[in-house]
Amino acid sequence: MARRRILIVDGHPDADPVHFVHALASAYADGATAHDVRALRIADLEFPVLRNPKEWIGQPPPQSILTAQDQIKWAEHLVILYPLWLGDMPALVKAFLEQTLRPEFAFRYGSARMPQKLLTGRSARVIVTMGMPGYFYELFYRAHSVKSFERNILKFVGISPVKRTIVGEVEAGDRKRQRWLDKIEALGAAGV
Repeated sequence: MARRRILIVDGHPDADPVHFVHALASAYADGATAHDVRALRIADLEFPVLRNPKEWIGQPPPQSILTAQDQIKWAEHLVILYPLWLGDMPALVKAFLEQTLRPEFAFRYGSARMPQKLLTGRSARVIVTMGMPGYFYELFYRAHSVKSFERNILKFVGISPVKRTIVGEVEAGDRKRQRWLDKIEALGAAGV
């Protein structure tokens, strides 16, 4: 197995360690000791919410976002974890993505019909936690918000392949949580 540069993006908006997303991020890092691993916790970052296209295109990002962009450039593989809130990613994760994946960093407008993808050569794993059973989210809701994130954001900027792990029933008890922690640690060991 080749050594990889992996960036773990912990997207839980609350830094309180009680949240299972944080434990999963740690489990992935624990498993990935054979790789070069960096971690970024969105809850620890200070940045404003973008409110208009002029801010997105015309204003430079804050230092916390510039640092995050440097980490994304460094990484060969991104592991992005967040809880499902109201059927989608938390607003702070979306605000982080809007700040980070700006034109001239993640993509470039040109004369072609589609923008040039600037983050090619990177893969990703999206890990989403939720209270409902994961199979129900995938079968009944067709994992719509995760699919949209994969297709309309990650693949749009060139990140591919993108794999997903849906962690359902996070309140089902310690035994089930431990099984998930073990699975995520194994993904870290494999660097996928």
